[in-house]
Amino acid sequence: MEGVEEIVIAGAGLAGLATALGLHRKGVRSVVLESSATLRASGYAFTTWTNAFRALDALGVGDKIREHHLLYERLVAFSASTGEAAAKLSLKMQGKSGPHEIRCVKRNFLLETLENELPEGTIRYSSKIVAIEEEGNVKLLHMADGSTIRANVLVGCDGVNSVVARWLGLHKPILSGRSATRGLAEYPDGHGFGPEMLQFIGQGFRSGVLPCSDTSVYWNYTWYPSPADGDAEESVDKMRQHVLARLRAAKIPAEALDVIERSEMSDVVSSPLRFRSPLALVRGSICRGGVCVAGDAFHPMTPELGQGGCAALEDGVVLARCLGEALGAGGHGSAEAALAKYAGERRWRAVRLVTAAYFVGFVQQSSNPAIKFLREKFLSGLLARVMVDMADYDCGKL
Repeated sequence: MEGVEEIVIAGAGLAGLATALGLHRKGVRSVVLESSATLRASGYAFTTWTNAFRALDALGVGDKIREHHLLYERLVAFSASTGEAAAKLSLKMQGKSGPHEIRCVKRNFLLETLENELPEGTIRYSSKIVAIEEEGNVKLLHMADGSTIRANVLVGCDGVNSVVARWLGLHKPILSGRSATRGLAEYPDGHGFGPEMLQFIGQGFRSGVLPCSDTSVYWNYTWYPSPADGDAEESVDKMRQHVLARLRAAKIPAEALDVIERSEMSDVVSSPLRFRSPLALVRGSICRGGVCVAGDAFHPMTPELGQGGCAALEDGVVLARCLGEALGAGGHGSAEAALAKYAGERRWRAVRLVTAAYFVGFVQQSSNPAIKFLREKFLSGLLARVMVDMADYDCGKL
């Protein structure tokens, strides 16, 4: 139909760009509408587990990411109470889908790599959807600038506050009661950390120090906000001092504190952690007609597994495969059937990830004396194993 886009993707995050690139590889054109003026690389970096590299390989960009990021050999979880290692786990192991592979990848590097693989003009910036209507089988996308775009298929990759998810009737994400802040430190002459993920757990917080390359280190910190935090939310400097004070009161090594002291932090000093209820994922409409959701618009989760971005890449590959089989050269079937197939493949994977992430976060940050005792004596190793097991997954090829 003249004047109608076949596939419109809302959002140029990981899920949106992965879907667009997967479709491009399948010979199917799409348009990506991004509300901001440029690519948004909030979060600085994210843990890219084995399952994410399977998806990146399917998209044809895995080696470009590997070239610039360190391969981890082990995960070490320290007790914030004793300063001792509560769990050590080798990451040099075989999984069901091949050798495990974990790196901490700079978000802007990954987004730019995906963007550069797309045909020029695929992404339309400063293009925000504010409302959605139906006209027969066509979706009318009303934009913030007053224009309207017509689409046969709409894929919502528009984040945790998704307009598309709201149109589908999915329940709003739930506040977990925890917040997160993060940053990235640069060491031009090298940082001295080994190829390992470091976690510091207990006393009501969870913190991680993760080298991205030989010269950059990412850190994160999640905690239960309280009135005792005072004015920490007022500025980057006050949040940094709040985090450092909490960590100095625990048994955190000086080199980890140095990462935070010298790092760049976002103007958004912290973010409340939200997740979509597993029950809402089981009962809710992931797709309806020619509309579906992916990434954080589908399955926002707390960050303890490091699987939010990884699962978004999985979504993109599976969705592109399903739509490509229906709409690509020699394709058969309808877009609606393709989206239903995608939803069937992804629903229970999302339920497992959201549930496991919440459970791991609760145990890691609980101040309950019984849970604290079990965590430091027995559970830290189990929780680390859960993280690796959840990453032992292959979403398949395009």
